[in-house]
Amino acid sequence: MAGTQLNVLVSLDQAKTQWYHFMAIVIAGMGFFTDAYDLFCIALVTKLLGRIYYTDPTSSTPGSLPPSVSAAVNGVALCGTLAGQLFFGWLGDKLGRKSVYGFTLILMVLCSVASGLSFGHTAKSVIATLCFFRFWLGFGIGGDYPLSATIMSEYANKKTRGAFIAAVFAMQGFGILFGTIIAIIVSAAFRNAYPAPSYAVDPVGSLVPQADYVWRVILMFGTIPAALTYYWRMKMPETARYTALIAKNTKQAAADMSKVLQKEIEDEHEEVQRQVVAGDNWGLFSAQFVRRHGLHLLATTSTWFLLDIAFYSQNLFQKDIFTKVGWIPEAKTMNAIEELFRIARAQALIALCGTIPGYWFTVALIDIMGRFWIQLMGFLMMTVFMIALAVPYEHWTHPAHHTGFVVLYGLTFFFANFGPNSTTFIVPAEIFPARLRSTCHGISAAAGKAGAIVGAFGFLYAAQDPKKPDHGYSPGIGIRNALFVLAGTNLLGTVMTLLVPESKGKSLEEISKENVDEEAA
Repeated sequence: MAGTQLNVLVSLDQAKTQWYHFMAIVIAGMGFFTDAYDLFCIALVTKLLGRIYYTDPTSSTPGSLPPSVSAAVNGVALCGTLAGQLFFGWLGDKLGRKSVYGFTLILMVLCSVASGLSFGHTAKSVIATLCFFRFWLGFGIGGDYPLSATIMSEYANKKTRGAFIAAVFAMQGFGILFGTIIAIIVSAAFRNAYPAPSYAVDPVGSLVPQADYVWRVILMFGTIPAALTYYWRMKMPETARYTALIAKNTKQAAADMSKVLQKEIEDEHEEVQRQVVAGDNWGLFSAQFVRRHGLHLLATTSTWFLLDIAFYSQNLFQKDIFTKVGWIPEAKTMNAIEELFRIARAQALIALCGTIPGYWFTVALIDIMGRFWIQLMGFLMMTVFMIALAVPYEHWTHPAHHTGFVVLYGLTFFFANFGPNSTTFIVPAEIFPARLRSTCHGISAAAGKAGAIVGAFGFLYAAQDPKKPDHGYSPGIGIRNALFVLAGTNLLGTVMTLLVPESKGKSLEEISKENVDEEAA
């Protein structure tokens, strides 16, 4: 297909920003809104779960999830997400993006409801069913990553493609914020309806029976935005790049995009159609792929892996860090629902001031600065702020300096999102050929979730105080040293970013060399 570009793909690349672009952003973005809500809302309720199911009234401190249970509750959805990214990424290239897109949403809705309805009469049975359904919830969420990114990249024009994909991913920030808002509203309502003393005053009375409904309502609430977008997902036509380049049906691709763009697109001449049908067919496990895209895949997998170690460690265990530096009071000074309210309020502030602005800075600047420079800058700044938190850590633990700690901590989130957390999602959707795009994005995303699992499990144990670990935990290296480790992973991410190609302003076929002969590649 030496230099040949199909009319329908040229039309897409050169299309002005239209209503269908915004519809695609909303449809794909609401999936990510739900993904973020479902993945991160568990961090809000884990302390409440510990109080409900593991409190010993004779103890001087409220109950908390045992180490193995906490690791399972926080990490099981990430394991499911990793598996879903690989499976649905592969399936999206085999069956088509649209064919699989609705199924992932149905799975998310059903398992989100089922997670909130986790049944049983003992702590063991409730936690076991919760983990079972959250694994399959994560499996559905995993499918959303490669499919949403691929669909948006293949619908977008080349001038603003980065901003469109970034806007889809930016909905993750609103999902995180929405989770904290729902937790604040639900906990405030139950706190006012069922007032209770602190644990220090009355260990039994501090946990009202109705608290068991609180975490269930919060987990189930994420189904609403996902269910609302199902109809529109099913109305979207298959992407022209899948139809033309993989299904080899240029006529159908032109017809579909003529409706979407509301303009007549001429079908190709027979000779061009013949070239498309006879195009490259080498696969993922081939010498051609290794030569053309081997370093690209190494770059996308390694940077996403390193980024998610830090990003998920910070997100899932914000509450523990805030407690350690005194921004959230000691658990025994609050009742169970009050503690949830305080945790949600603290995390809402971080989401509002650091997380969400970072996403939208990327949307605004990615097609100006480019993917490479934003990712490089983000990793570097995360490294700087992690070190700024770690070196004078004892300074930040004093009450007078808590605000400074929170500001610097919020800046690490800002530069994660105005940086590698956004670009690691965007780049794999652009640099690989159409027939392997969803698969390679799924592999890259799965590498990220492997990093998230390392962060979720590793930080839980590593951050324990070496002299006074939490009940049931072995001594760790402490928060300060854990922050140094995270700074190191960010610095390594900066180095691996040097392998990431710049895709700003180019057509997908130009980036992936799909319109270049093997000899010319």
